[in-house]
Amino acid sequence: MNVFADFAARLRSILEALAAEGAIGRLPDLSRVVVEPPRDPSHGDLATNAAMVLSKELGLKPRDFGETIAARLGADPDVAAASVAGPGFVNMTLTDAFWRRALQSALEAGADYGRMAASGAKVNVEYVSANPTGPMHVGHCRGAVFGDSLANLLAFAGDDVTREYYINDAGAQVDVLARSAFLRYREALGEDIGAIPDGLYPGDYLKPIGAKLAAEHGPALKAMPEAEWLPLVRDATIDAMMAMIRDDLAALNIKHDVFFSERTLHGQGGLIVQAVEDLRKQGLVYEGVLAPPKGELPDDWEEREQTLFRATDFGDDVDRPLMKSDGSYTYFAADVAYFRSKFERGFSEMVFVLGADHGGYVKRLQAVGRALSGGEAKVSVELCQLVRLFRAGEPVRMSKRAGDFVTLRDVVDEVGRDAVRFMMLFRSNDAVLDFDFAKVTEQSRDNPVFYVQYAHARMQSILRKGLEMHGEPTAATDFSQLGDPGELALVRKIAAWPRAVEQAAAARQPHRIAFFLHELASEFHAHWNRGKDSPDLRFIMENNPLSSHARLALVRALVLVLSSGLGILGVTAPDEMR
Repeated sequence: MNVFADFAARLRSILEALAAEGAIGRLPDLSRVVVEPPRDPSHGDLATNAAMVLSKELGLKPRDFGETIAARLGADPDVAAASVAGPGFVNMTLTDAFWRRALQSALEAGADYGRMAASGAKVNVEYVSANPTGPMHVGHCRGAVFGDSLANLLAFAGDDVTREYYINDAGAQVDVLARSAFLRYREALGEDIGAIPDGLYPGDYLKPIGAKLAAEHGPALKAMPEAEWLPLVRDATIDAMMAMIRDDLAALNIKHDVFFSERTLHGQGGLIVQAVEDLRKQGLVYEGVLAPPKGELPDDWEEREQTLFRATDFGDDVDRPLMKSDGSYTYFAADVAYFRSKFERGFSEMVFVLGADHGGYVKRLQAVGRALSGGEAKVSVELCQLVRLFRAGEPVRMSKRAGDFVTLRDVVDEVGRDAVRFMMLFRSNDAVLDFDFAKVTEQSRDNPVFYVQYAHARMQSILRKGLEMHGEPTAATDFSQLGDPGELALVRKIAAWPRAVEQAAAARQPHRIAFFLHELASEFHAHWNRGKDSPDLRFIMENNPLSSHARLALVRALVLVLSSGLGILGVTAPDEMR
C-alpha cells in the first residue's frame, strides 16, 4: 500500500463528487495536486495543496475551498482529524487503526513491499564506461556504484532495465596503450627499456600483459613492423584490461548485461555511416563553418568548412561536427551512432552516467536523442562529482598518468565493499564527496553504513530471541497491541517506503534511499534505547506473548524495508555484526 497514492485517490473521489453535486461546477485539472507529508510533523500525517492550486481555476477562495475539502476528508473513517492551515493547505491526521492495517499490508506483501508494478518502460543505464587503458581508479568508483544502484532502483520501481558498459576501444588512446604494452613485452624478453617515454602509460599494471605476450609469441613480435604487431598487441591488451576491469567491478558486486564495443561503430557500412546518412536524409546535416568558442580564440583555431549536425535545432548550444579534417568521423559521430543502436534495440529511455567533467555532453546527447527518435525516447544524463580521498583527515593524492593512483580495488580491499557502496551513495551524485578511510570503518553511530547494518542485525537478533521465547504466533497477530507513539512512528516510517521508492526512482536519485534507511535505523535505535529504560516498551516481553507477537511483527516489517533498501544500494543486510 502506498498511503499517499491511496489518499490521492480518495481526494480525487471527493473532488469528483463535488463536481457531480455542482458544488464546484466541474472537475478541474488535478495534475498539480499532491498528497505528501506536511513540512511540520506536528501538523499531522498527510497534507494536500488541492485547495491552493485549484481555487483560482474554480473561482473560489482557497481557505473556503480548503474547509470544504477538510470536511469531506474528516468524514472518512480512516481520518482522525482534517483541518486547514495557512492560506489553504489541508492537513490530515490518520487513525491508529489505519496505520495498523498499513503494517499488516506491508507484511502481506513480504519482500515485494514497495516494489512498483511493471511500467513497460525499457531503460538502458550506461555507466562506468572507463577507457580500457588502466585499472579502475576511485574516480570511476562513484559512477560505478551510482549507476549500478540506479539500475537496481529503476528495476525495483518496475522498469525493464539493461545495464550497459561502452568500451572505448577505438581511437588514438588504445594505440598508445598497445605501444605501452609492447614496451613491457620487450622488457619481459629481457631488454632494458629504460625510463618510460612521455606519452606512454607508465603503470606496472602492464607488466603482466607484457609477460603474457612474451610467453605466447616469444621474440616474434619484435621482428614484425608496427603495422603488423600493433593490431595483435592492441587486441590482446584491450582483452586483458577489460578482464581486469570486470574483476574490479566484481569486487563491488557490479555486473553489466551488455559490453558494447566502440569499434563496431566504425568501418565501411558501420553504424556511424548509417547514422550520419539517416541525419542527412532528414536534412539535419550541412556543410558550414563554426564560430570560435565563446569568449576565446584558441591559437590553433582554424576557420574551415565542416560537416555539421543541426544540434541547435534540438536545444544544443552549437551545431556539432561529424567529420574531422582528415575525413574520419568525430567522437560525436560515434555518440550519434551509439544512440541509434540503443534506440533500435527498443529502449524508451537512455540513462548516461558520466563524470563531472562531461557536463558539456548533456545538451548534445539530449539533442541527438530528440533528433534520432523524433522525441519518442527520453535521454537522462546523470553527472557524478569528484571523490576526494582522505586518511584520518589527510588528503590522499592520486595521478592516473603517473601510475601511482589509488585504484578502486585498493579502496574496496581496505574498507570493504559495503562501506564503499553505501558511502558513495550517502551524498547526492551532483555534490563533491569526501571519503575518509578511517571514518568509514568506525563502528559507531557516526558511521552511516555501520549504523544501518547494525540496525538490521539488531532486528534479526530480536526476531531470533522472540522466536525462541514465544514461538510463532498461533493466531492472527493482534496489532491493537501497538499503541505506543514510538511504535506507531515506526509504522508510519514503514508506510512511507513505497513513496520513497517512487520519488527516488522518478528523480533518478538513489541517495534518497540511503537517507531513508539511515532515518529508519535512527528511529529504530532510538525506540530500542527507550526500551532499556522502560521495560514495558521492549520488543520482547517475557510474560506477554500477545504484545510480543505484535511487536515482533513490527520488527519483521522493519527488516523487509531495510533489506529491500540495502539490496537496492547493493549493500549486505547482515544477520549479525562481527
